[in-house]
Amino acid sequence: MPPRAVLLVAAGLIALQLVLRSWVAASGFFYWDDFILIGEVGRHPLWSAELLFTSHDGHVMPLAFVLTWAVTAVAPLQWGAAAGVLVALQLLASLAVLRLVVVLLGTGARMLVPLVFYLFVPLTVPAFAWWSAAVNALPLQIALAWVSADAVLLVRTGRRRYAVSGAAVLAVALLCFEKAVVVLPVAFVVVALLAYVSGDSVRAAARRGAALWTAAGAVLLAWSAFFLLVIQRPRGLSRPEQPTALLRQALSDGLVPALFGGPWRWERWQPATPWADPPGIAVALCWALLILFAAWTIRTRLRVGMVWACMAAYTVLTVAPVVVLRDGPGTAALLLQSIRYFADFAVIGCLGVALILTAPRNTGTGYRDIQRSAGLAAQALPLRRVAGVAVTAIFLVSSVLSTITFTRSWEPSPARTYVTGVRAALPGVDAPLLPQEVPWNVLNPLAFPQNMTDQVFASLAGPGTFARSTPHLRMFTDDGRLVDAQVWWNRSIVPAPEPGCDYRVAGGEAVRLPLDGPMQIREWTAQLNYLADQDGTIAVSFEGGAETVAEVRAGLHPVHLRMLGGGSALRVRALTPGAQLCFGAGPVGVVAHD
Repeated sequence: MPPRAVLLVAAGLIALQLVLRSWVAASGFFYWDDFILIGEVGRHPLWSAELLFTSHDGHVMPLAFVLTWAVTAVAPLQWGAAAGVLVALQLLASLAVLRLVVVLLGTGARMLVPLVFYLFVPLTVPAFAWWSAAVNALPLQIALAWVSADAVLLVRTGRRRYAVSGAAVLAVALLCFEKAVVVLPVAFVVVALLAYVSGDSVRAAARRGAALWTAAGAVLLAWSAFFLLVIQRPRGLSRPEQPTALLRQALSDGLVPALFGGPWRWERWQPATPWADPPGIAVALCWALLILFAAWTIRTRLRVGMVWACMAAYTVLTVAPVVVLRDGPGTAALLLQSIRYFADFAVIGCLGVALILTAPRNTGTGYRDIQRSAGLAAQALPLRRVAGVAVTAIFLVSSVLSTITFTRSWEPSPARTYVTGVRAALPGVDAPLLPQEVPWNVLNPLAFPQNMTDQVFASLAGPGTFARSTPHLRMFTDDGRLVDAQVWWNRSIVPAPEPGCDYRVAGGEAVRLPLDGPMQIREWTAQLNYLADQDGTIAVSFEGGAETVAEVRAGLHPVHLRMLGGGSALRVRALTPGAQLCFGAGPVGVVAHD
């Protein structure tokens, strides 16, 4: 096949991938950690240390926050804009991989084999569909492909611009995802393996790439200092009980079937992400095929055993930290079975296939000696081509099927309904809303306070949309509707003996409002029913707790306040000089709607 035709086919395959990925992206929505990222960029200026130097769940990713900020600034909580960025990032990753396979294999038809593997293997789909995973995973894939190609080109040509380019791309990837520390070792191993399988000097190849190792190493050292300064251990993580068993299950149910276009079947319990649930017979068949393929390539190609060893080592060394850090029996297995942690292995697998194809054929076996005859070789060539096309077609169909089944599992989204309703209701808000938790299936309460509406919707809210007090109590339902609400009488302010006033507050002195029972420390909402002689402000707190300031109006009105604290009484003081108020009985508890 002429080089021009090969490149046209490659372009067509990338276009087909982007069509499929566009459908995947359009079927999804913001999910879980996305709301934490969006809340952070909605509350902090772009170039603030609070945003760029934050440690999110053990990740340090300032450029991922920058990208989230840009999308949120243009179209806050609009999934269409985010999906468009995901497709654009996927295009960059696919073009980087195309460049890599051309550098390794040229523009012959064989370069389509590793390219097809990367473009359609389901390994990358779960990480692509989830914004907060994609802004980590896609820059890593781009860097793995680009820096590896730069390393090979530097060794071949000696042009220093490839060292500069590789170091710059590595720096960008590190600022998106700390796992990009693997990029430089991978690039070095690619150079070494390429020399090894070709029968060249590994030492000479490594020496010719010294400019890149030096420049990228300096970037890595500088980033490491930054990372160690910023990183915080994620909450709720500890060592699992059986890391070896968890890794084995993740490989058998996650990685290995995906290499052959699986897992074909996905399981999901809302609000978790889908995880691979391949049939047992398929798992066994995939392991057998993987072993047979490795054995066949080792027999028919020279010096490719080291390529397989390096791929296996990469898998274990990059996934083991995830297994070790995640806690809870079975939790890590389900996380790894979502296979988003294996997304970068799509590039590693592509590299492995390309390196195997560069290795010279083993002509030392008796079978190969026989096949050297011109007649048999001429007959075998068309058969090999037909077999290659058939295997590629089966892989494509299998991969597309797994992508479709994943997307159908991923598409149901409680967050889509909730966010759409809240976005429609916010413009009509005419009184402050008290912060409330978003539904548990949108963001887990363990994320508090980042699961509060004033943080999640900070990018949509105006200056007075959310406050700690309001004269009109309303709340969002689980489907995003804004409805009138009331305070449950978990506890109540005890009526006082002063006729017609109950508790009189004047001047700056605090007055104690006893409750009919103690309350544990947490966030509560109090409804204060008051009579004021003028407009003003008051400060309210639990005994020993932080004060909440609220506005009051002349006349008889209620005011609702959100307060953090506990105890057996509230304390109220007037902040407006000369103001006099009377407070009666009222509920203190949680907010609910009819």
